[in-house]
Amino acid sequence: MSIVFAAITPHSPLLLPTIGKEHVNQLSATRIAFSQLAEDMYSHKIETLLIISPHCTVKNSAFLINQSPEFIANLEKFGDFTTKSNYQGDLGLTHEIREGLEVEAPLNLITMSELDYGSLIPLELLTMGLKPQIMPVYPSTGNLQDHFIFGQQLKNFLISSPKRIGIIASSDLSHKHAVSAPAGYSPKAQKFDYKVIELLQKKQTSDLLNLKPELLAEVAECGLRPISILLGILDKTNYSVQKLSYESPFGVGYLTMKFNI
Repeated sequence: MSIVFAAITPHSPLLLPTIGKEHVNQLSATRIAFSQLAEDMYSHKIETLLIISPHCTVKNSAFLINQSPEFIANLEKFGDFTTKSNYQGDLGLTHEIREGLEVEAPLNLITMSELDYGSLIPLELLTMGLKPQIMPVYPSTGNLQDHFIFGQQLKNFLISSPKRIGIIASSDLSHKHAVSAPAGYSPKAQKFDYKVIELLQKKQTSDLLNLKPELLAEVAECGLRPISILLGILDKTNYSVQKLSYESPFGVGYLTMKFNI
């Protein structure tokens, strides 16, 4: 059945009531958007979910795919000792990609049962009525064009799969919207986020891939590499873009966007 679902989501731990507590209402627009995506995922009967996160705990210059057969939820470092979930990995698809790309792309496999929070937060909010197999993918240290090309290479395996596949680019935009933000403040933060949203909506992929590295560093984003992989996967696919929400109550830009395929 190939790719039937794709989206960009934020990954703030504050989205979970067990962590956000009284602050969770300040992310109401994003939580409503997640509910819409969860319903869409359920209706599309997603069997395998490819989740692209920028927060792998393993430092590596290559692209990474986590080939663990089972994954566990652990958010204790955020003070959440109640979240107890597990997910099954799609080992078959992982090994097909590894064998097909081992000489074509800088790709390494890792085996870690504990999911990073960039993968886990969207999973906890999107899979409440559905438990697809998952395949966590992590960016490299390359530029945005490298990530787009890697997405194009992944696409060849995804479109030939008999499974119903969904893709999540777990991505926060600028972390510098306020002086109180963890990364501090940049006057370019809001303009950057609006520009990224505009380029995505107009499908001006080339302009997005050519955003200057100096600007990306200035605004402290962690979303463009996962988004670039997603755009590579969707390259030459007939899709429309639907912005479900955007807000930045805590100094970080949170975009939730659906790609209608």
